Amino acid sequence: MPSADTGASTIVAATLPAPDSDSRLTPGGPGYRRMSFALFLAGVATFALLYSTQALLPLISSGFAVSASAASWTVAAATGGLALFVLPMSALSERCGRRTVMTASLVVAVGIGVLVPFAPSLGALVALRFLQGAALAGLPASATAYLAEEVRPKALVTAIGLFVAGNSVGGMSGRVITGWVAQEWGWRVAVGVIGVIAVGCAVAFRLLLPAPRHFTPGSLRPRVLARTVRDHLANPLLCRLYAIGALFMTVFGGVYTVIGYRLTEAPFSLPQGLIGSIFLVYLVGTVSASTAGRLVGRLGRRGALYLAGGTTAAGLLVSLADSLPLVLLGLVLITAGFFAGHAVASSAVSKTATTGRAQASALYQSAYYIGSSTGSTVGAMAFHAGGWAGTVGVGVLAILGVVTITVLGSRAARVERRGVAAA
Repeated sequence: MPSADTGASTIVAATLPAPDSDSRLTPGGPGYRRMSFALFLAGVATFALLYSTQALLPLISSGFAVSASAASWTVAAATGGLALFVLPMSALSERCGRRTVMTASLVVAVGIGVLVPFAPSLGALVALRFLQGAALAGLPASATAYLAEEVRPKALVTAIGLFVAGNSVGGMSGRVITGWVAQEWGWRVAVGVIGVIAVGCAVAFRLLLPAPRHFTPGSLRPRVLARTVRDHLANPLLCRLYAIGALFMTVFGGVYTVIGYRLTEAPFSLPQGLIGSIFLVYLVGTVSASTAGRLVGRLGRRGALYLAGGTTAAGLLVSLADSLPLVLLGLVLITAGFFAGHAVASSAVSKTATTGRAQASALYQSAYYIGSSTGSTVGAMAFHAGGWAGTVGVGVLAILGVVTITVLGSRAARVERRGVAAA
């Protein structure tokens, strides 16, 4: 006959979940690789389409006889469209499902991409790019919300890092391919080629991504959405993370919008194909984003942000030299720091938000792409006014903002710990 202790143990065991009862995906488990590769391809398509004109800005300027600032709107319009529509699209994903919204976003964006090469004027091109960015808005926030629901918490930073790594590969391949294609056949053929590549990524994404198993449909009522957004904006930690993402992207958007113009001028005077190849440094971002989880494990979130910001600032200063090897080194440091900081901040948003994750991620993405639009426009204006040093000055100010916000966050955390200890 079992003892009382044995019976109590049986009751406790029955009420506690088994150690392996968590059915969410984990590295090495079934479906994880398919999921990672599918979202990696989605990231490739998103960034390849979103920034397809960035490496081509000098050719667009000459083709339409406009300034660098005017041509930069082909980038700013796309990222601005994404920033404006990411919150409504994330709300739609709460109701219709993450996978459905991500698939629809890619299909529409690819369809618009077919029209982009035929734009008859700069105004038409900017309008199409805005619509393309708005279509892509359904993907970033939905992807991070999907990961937060379908992946175990300990693997979340790594999973989001792989998605961000896909962003870096898409940004790199799009710019490199367009650079060489445009050199031979012009910018219109180049953006058309990117559209074809995005079609392949979209098809593979839909075939590979596992069906969600932990998604619970939410409400589309405006009042519920407004309350969720208000709660997120009332969270000081989330607001700091949103600002950090925007500031990092201000640097990145400004640097990579203007770098093509700098390298076409003396003392470099590089052809379009070689300028496109400069974007191979995005591979560094692929590595730094995918290792962000280990970086946070060793240094903590704030330590990782300090390191990312310092690396980016060092790259900005090194890039001031009129030496191609030093400019390349500067771009490597800027890219590594940016992608590490972005992966750390975006994963922290997903961990911090316990409810309304899609809206929390959408607010981060909105801030992030507002930073991109700001960086593209202000960086080009600063370049027009003061050359590369002007663009670097804008970037340094943004990184000082990242460091200041992180310091304030550290102080707030210490005050909160003291209050808990006193209680």
